[in-house]
Amino acid sequence: MKSLVKYTLFAAISLFGCKAFGQDIWSLNRCIDYAKEHNLQILQSELSVSQAENSVTQAKADFFPSLSAGFSQNMSWGRSVNLQTLEIIKHKLSSNTSASLSSSMTLFNGLSNVYSLKSSKTALEISRLQVEQLSNNITIQITQAYLQLLLAQAIEKSAVESYKSVEQQVDRTAKMVDAGSQAYSTLLEVKSQLASEKSQVVEAQNDVRSAKLTLLQLLDLTSTPIDSFEVENPEFEFDGLNYLSLPDGIGSIYSKALELPQIKIQELSVQKSEYDYKTARGRYFPSLSMQAGYGTYYTHGQEGAFFSQFNSNKNPTLGFSISIPIFNALSTRMNVKNQKLALENQKIELELQKQTLYKEIQTAYNQAYSAYERMNAAKENLLSIQESFSYTENKFNVGMVNATDYNIARTNLFKATSSYYQAQYQYIFELKILDFYTGKQITL
Repeated sequence: MKSLVKYTLFAAISLFGCKAFGQDIWSLNRCIDYAKEHNLQILQSELSVSQAENSVTQAKADFFPSLSAGFSQNMSWGRSVNLQTLEIIKHKLSSNTSASLSSSMTLFNGLSNVYSLKSSKTALEISRLQVEQLSNNITIQITQAYLQLLLAQAIEKSAVESYKSVEQQVDRTAKMVDAGSQAYSTLLEVKSQLASEKSQVVEAQNDVRSAKLTLLQLLDLTSTPIDSFEVENPEFEFDGLNYLSLPDGIGSIYSKALELPQIKIQELSVQKSEYDYKTARGRYFPSLSMQAGYGTYYTHGQEGAFFSQFNSNKNPTLGFSISIPIFNALSTRMNVKNQKLALENQKIELELQKQTLYKEIQTAYNQAYSAYERMNAAKENLLSIQESFSYTENKFNVGMVNATDYNIARTNLFKATSSYYQAQYQYIFELKILDFYTGKQITL
């Protein structure tokens, strides 16, 4: 018992003295911002965005002409031809040097390069939205863990208060036993209740530590000591639906939720499939390309110095070519069919995503309403049990109720208090889920 009193005193000093000593307090918004900045999954997704940006750059570069240069030096000892006189040279060392510059450019390929660029840009938008979606998921997880910690702390506070009250009751009963107004067996039963209360406090403390650990792991703060981690505990009001109220109907929430990343991602996936389909169809069309080149050479045995020959032997070229696809083992035809099927699949997936979203909102709205009703019922039950316990405690103090009834009333009071706290925080969490669907920032 003394150890518990010491813990309670220490906890009180830590709780009320933390601000005085400048202890670091984590708010929900700080937790969310920290996770978004340091979460490894988000950092990994951001790398995917960079890769998508590189793909866009490459798709743009495909519109530019290619350019290459060449230089060669050849020597021969056998029979060769003098390029100037066309004379055959026998068994004489001869050499020639050539240089060239060539370029080619696709002028038309069925607009495949145009749609390929659009597809790459759409993929980039999808990558960015995937980062946002992942951030939203982490926000929900942290909000749930944060509220679970607040609930655990509220139950712990209630358990400590209940323990202290029973402890005072033990002292009061002991005095009544000494005065002869209560039997010694009554004191033993109250002490038994005190032991039970101590067990509840220890269990509540363990729940707080577990909740802190869960939140620390979500934040990747695994090296932070659990006992030094403290969160901000805002005050909530539950005066009917005026303060924390259910938002508008399901239809209104759904219309706003269509702007969420998961729906936008699927809409863009449909658009990307359309571009991929058009890219594949472009392979049916002839492709037109242009080639240009510039070459020159120097040969041993020809009159003129090296640079003089390079100047006189220059050979610029310009040409156009067209390639008409006739048959390629049905490769293009099958690719077009597969891309069309992929497009239809993405359209169906979009409708499935919308159906799933609507069902999720229906469930969330129903859970929020149920949590609200459960919270009000738990509040009425708590008020009733508080009144009943006060009456039982007064009767116990004057010896009109035995210790067993008193212990039962005390246990029922703690259970009712815990149930009320659980209903409160569950209701808050369900409302935050609805805020998420409507695009509101999650705050407490």
